[in-house]
This record gives sequence, structure tokens and C-alpha cells, in this order.
Amino acid sequence: MKRSKINEIMAEADEMIRGHGFALPPFAYWSPETFASRASEARHVIDARCGWDITDYGAGKFDEMGLFLFTLRNGRLADLTAGRGMCYAEKLLISRQDQLSPMHTHVVKAEDIINRGGAALVVELYGSDEAGNFADDRGGKVLCDGILRDYAPGEKLRFAPGESVTLMPGDWHAFWGEGGDVLIGEVSTVNDDETDNVFRDPIGRFSEIEEDAEPTHLLVSDYAARLA
Repeated sequence: MKRSKINEIMAEADEMIRGHGFALPPFAYWSPETFASRASEARHVIDARCGWDITDYGAGKFDEMGLFLFTLRNGRLADLTAGRGMCYAEKLLISRQDQLSPMHTHVVKAEDIINRGGAALVVELYGSDEAGNFADDRGGKVLCDGILRDYAPGEKLRFAPGESVTLMPGDWHAFWGEGGDVLIGEVSTVNDDETDNVFRDPIGRFSEIEEDAEPTHLLVSDYAARLA
């Protein structure tokens, strides 16, 4: 993705988030220079990879297959392993109209996916085989707003603003906005996007960046190189 396009997506996302009555934390608006100068005090933000995250899954077709994310808070894997402490994470996502977030599951993370506003959110679901692999002939059970329901293989569940689905490891899912863009909340166990995303098809989680402009704000994928 071009850095200029990423800067544009950030500005549009911030406008949509504010339009739905949400506000991002102060560090969201730090310049790269400010982030570098405050890296020591922001060590948890950096290590937990909180912040801006924009991906086209390496396919170069963001409008067709991509996702905007902002990780608001993220706990520590050591706490999750110990079973106590900061074992949670929270994100805001934007899924554009007909923009696919491709079929995937998680090994560790359980997550509530909540339609926070906008159009309908469509979630396509499949179950797993005994080894946890994608199974196109298996459904399963999910909680929708705390109510248990069955889903058939490939069933597409639609969620209006305020509605949600709870996805467990082994629930294979893809999602997109239907009829417009959707602001999504994600509340989950500790999030590790580098190791805990398992895609059905061989695609990447992060994008290659073409540096045709200076970044307005850093992406989480910039931290290692720019804040070392």
C-alpha cells in the first residue's frame, strides 16, 4: 500500500469514529517525531502494539479486501498464560461496504465482534475439523448477544448496530459491511496479530508499504523499525 493512501484512510477513519461518538486516545494523534521522543514512557503501547493498523492482506486491493483497525488497549501474554492480570484487548475496526476480511480463525483469542454503528455487518461462519482446520461441511454454535444459536456451514449472519457475536478459537469467519460502511468494536482476550491469525488461504496479515509520503501517524507495523 502507498503511505499516502494509508494517511488518507486514517483521516477518513478518524472522521467516521468521531461521527459515531467515539474518540481515540491521545497517542493516536502523535506525530512520528513525538512518538520517538516519548518511546520510553509509551513502552507498553509499543510492546502491546496498540495504535493504527491498516491492511490489504498483501493483495493490493484494499477496497475489495482489507480492514482498518485501531488497537485501543492490549494485555500481556504472560498474564494470559498465568490466568490473572491484564488478559484482555479492545479494538475499533471499520469494514467498508463489500470489503472482505478473509476467512480466518484464531488459536488463542476469543472475541466479541460488535456492530457499533453504520450499516449491517455480515459474518460468514464455518466450523473446524478435529485438528482445528477449516471444514466446509461443519457448522457450530455461537453466542449472539449472549443467546446461543446454531450456525450451518457457510451461514451468513447479519448484525445491526448494537448487535454482536462471540467467536471462539476454531470458529472460522469472514466479514464485511453490507449496504454501507460499519464501525465495529472488538473485545477479546490478549491479541497477538503476528502469530494468532490463521487464514484459510495463504495471505499476509500486514501490508508492504510504498513510502511515497511521510506518515501522518505510525502504524503498529512501523514500531519495530522506527522506534527501535
